[in-house]
Parts: sequence; C-alpha cells; structure tokens
Amino acid sequence: MENNRAKGTLGEKLAAKYLRDNGFEILVQNYSPKANFQGGEIDIIARKGDRIHFVEVKSRSTDRFGMGREAVTVQKQKVIRKLAARYLVERGLYDTASCCFDVIEINGDRVEYFFNCF
Repeated sequence: MENNRAKGTLGEKLAAKYLRDNGFEILVQNYSPKANFQGGEIDIIARKGDRIHFVEVKSRSTDRFGMGREAVTVQKQKVIRKLAARYLVERGLYDTASCCFDVIEINGDRVEYFFNCF
C-alpha cells in the first residue's frame, strides 16, 4: 500500500509539473473539503486562461491491469463533480466559472493528458 501511495504522490508531482510547463497555474493539490463532508479528493485544480480544470491523476507502472484512465469510473466521476461544485461554491465561482474535467495518466515517465473527458 505504501508503495502505491508513493507512486501516486510521484505521479501527482509529474502531472503538476506537466501542467505548469504547459501554461497552467496550479490552484490546489489534493483538494478535500473537511467540514461536514464525506469522502473523496480532487488531485489537482488548475487554471489556464479563464477555465478551471479539475484533474484526476492516475499512475501506472504497467498497463497489465488496464490503463490509468480506465480507473476513472462513473462513480469516481460523480465524486469529482460533487467536489468541484463544492470548490466553486466556496469561492463564489459556481455561476460564473468555465470548467472542465481532465485526466492525466502517468505510465513510467510518460505523461498523457486527456482534456475535458467527463
């Protein structure tokens, strides 16, 4: 389990670097509201131009058990959408922000970015 956590942390660092290198501003990493909220987190919340990106990062050392992006299930998407709405409400952006939901897949040192995929 600890090895998976370390792999996930490294993957998130690589993903954040990729985003910064491609003109994104990282707003929050590992967003999880605490008060009166149960479960989930958003790996990275970033901005590019006037759009806010809610980014799920999936790290894999092999595709033997499927691609990382395949692990972003419908249930996980629902959790991320709920958290994103909470983030936007907390910051007074719910009615005005343009946003999308992206996935970054890390496989070794290869980074693949999937824009607006759910």
